[in-house]
Amino acid sequence: MANEQYPVEVQPDFLKKITGAKPVQALAELIWNGLDADAADVEVLFRYNALETLSAVIVRDNGIGLPRDKAPECFRRLGGSWKRSGASTPAGRLLHGQEGRGRFKAFAIGNHAQWAVVYERGGRRWSYQITMTAADMRHVCISEEVEAPGVPLGVTLTITEPHKEIKAFVIDAGLQSLTEIFALYLADYPAVNVSIAGQKIDARAVIKSRKVIALADIVAGSVSHPARLEIVEWKGVSNRTLFLCNDKRFPLIQADRRFHVGDVQFTAYLETSYLSAAQREGTLELLEMQAPLVGAIEEAVKQIKTYCRQLAAIAARGYVEEWKAERVYPFAEDPRNPVEQVERQVFDIVAVSVARHLPDFEEAKSPNKAFQLRMLRQAIEKSPEELQLILSEVLRLPRRKQEELADLLRDVSLSALISSAKVVADRLRFLTGLEAILFDREPRKRLKERSQLHRIVAQNTWLFGEQFSLSVDDQSLTEVLRKHRKLLGEGVVIDAPVRHVSQERGIVDLMLSKAIRRHKANSLCHLVVELKAPSVKLDRDEIAQIEAYAASVMADERFRNVNVQWEFWAVSDELGSVGRFRVGRGDGQIMSHDNVSIFLKTWAQIIDENRARLQFYQEKLEYQVDKGTALKHLQGHYAKYLDGVWGEVAENQSS
Repeated sequence: MANEQYPVEVQPDFLKKITGAKPVQALAELIWNGLDADAADVEVLFRYNALETLSAVIVRDNGIGLPRDKAPECFRRLGGSWKRSGASTPAGRLLHGQEGRGRFKAFAIGNHAQWAVVYERGGRRWSYQITMTAADMRHVCISEEVEAPGVPLGVTLTITEPHKEIKAFVIDAGLQSLTEIFALYLADYPAVNVSIAGQKIDARAVIKSRKVIALADIVAGSVSHPARLEIVEWKGVSNRTLFLCNDKRFPLIQADRRFHVGDVQFTAYLETSYLSAAQREGTLELLEMQAPLVGAIEEAVKQIKTYCRQLAAIAARGYVEEWKAERVYPFAEDPRNPVEQVERQVFDIVAVSVARHLPDFEEAKSPNKAFQLRMLRQAIEKSPEELQLILSEVLRLPRRKQEELADLLRDVSLSALISSAKVVADRLRFLTGLEAILFDREPRKRLKERSQLHRIVAQNTWLFGEQFSLSVDDQSLTEVLRKHRKLLGEGVVIDAPVRHVSQERGIVDLMLSKAIRRHKANSLCHLVVELKAPSVKLDRDEIAQIEAYAASVMADERFRNVNVQWEFWAVSDELGSVGRFRVGRGDGQIMSHDNVSIFLKTWAQIIDENRARLQFYQEKLEYQVDKGTALKHLQGHYAKYLDGVWGEVAENQSS
């Protein structure tokens, strides 16, 4: 029988695409071919010429080979793999490939490929060769077969004219990459051996730990695909990779994600039948563009970072115990809720990394060590940028370690969690402290409207709604208008003071502004807040004052020429008889006309509304506020505004 030529029924651009794989991925596919043929041993060898230049890459397996009558079909039609008919090999091992693409990966390694095949038929052994070249990948040459008595079964693939990139396989990095790809398979089938240049891939010897984490199902249309994440921690240096695997745990593609997770060396495997379906449909190249999978990848990334952070925190315990014994650790109590626990883990990881990379740190005197640890804590709680400055300018850590530690806090979910938790905790403390100075008898008597209460509220305008930013603080109505012009543009001319309807100078305590442009020019919302001392009830006179402010706005043509909504609030501890009559049981609104609304609000109502907004976060963060802690918070942040308010009461409550 003469040699036969067969055309490969596929366009050249598609062949070029699948043969353009990275050398590590290409070699992995060629190894999988041998394993799928029930090989117990697969070895990769490198042949060198007299000049010690790499001349050939050889992939040899002792599998069952490929019958010659099936070879044309295997090589002629891309996607018509002989493996598709079953889910396992004749020996019962799980099949990796099902698309018939792996054989073409040879051309990602070199320009010429020859498969020497030995198989058994009718109790006799036969051999033949398959030859292809990169220059003419659309044609395959299959030789006639000859009897080969006593020759071992299997396939020997010889790739010549290798590309330069193949040198990566000779170094440890290439071996580690292949170890990560075959780790789960070799752990499941301990009798199987894979070796590279005489060095056996022994996954079990280099695996430090394995962790399986259940993920949410991937929902595609009406089908739910189970998903799980397996994280393998290595004893040596790894590439920190996330592989996307089918439900048989075979890595199909590497996710485009980078991890900065301290010193933990790992490989993660996202396993799901969703990828098995994509493998059958031939859409693997589009995986990371598919919305159902994107969510699963993001969940896997979060789980990986959490797992690595926990491992790093465990490794840091020895240092932490020493610091506690030395009394330089900047935390006096154990974490009280999940957020504080995460924050503490991040601090421990950063602090231990600093201690390990600064040779003089452990030798420093306790006061200096305590100062550096306190500085790190404040930077972590405040911002990643400040941490970066301390790591580089003060502690002078190596740049690689600076980036690694800073990236730990650049993680969106982690930094947002810590910063959001701090905002919620601070606001809860503020509300409790504000309630104390407004309603406790002694502080209430001493609290001054303008110089104290006003100043504190001006720094916490979130009390009136997250959407407002402070525009005017304690200015005349003319200044309100000027600020109004600044927000709307210079088209509004101010050439005279706003004429107050009472002919007196009107003073606005606070004006908060919110842009609500919604594709229309000059569309704003202003909130004017008139604060009253706790002892002043909102009654006839106070209503007249806030209505006068509103009337002044309505009467000035410069305000009427633009599309602005105005809300006027009068705020105090209590409503008088007239105030209660005007409010009724509603939300405090006493008037609404055109673009102006007027409200009477009590501090109890405002505090309750804010607590309601924060209640969900409070429950999720398991955060409790006591009055003593709240008063300390106000004293620490607003001491200059509260001189004389506390007296002995606050001292007793905070002690």
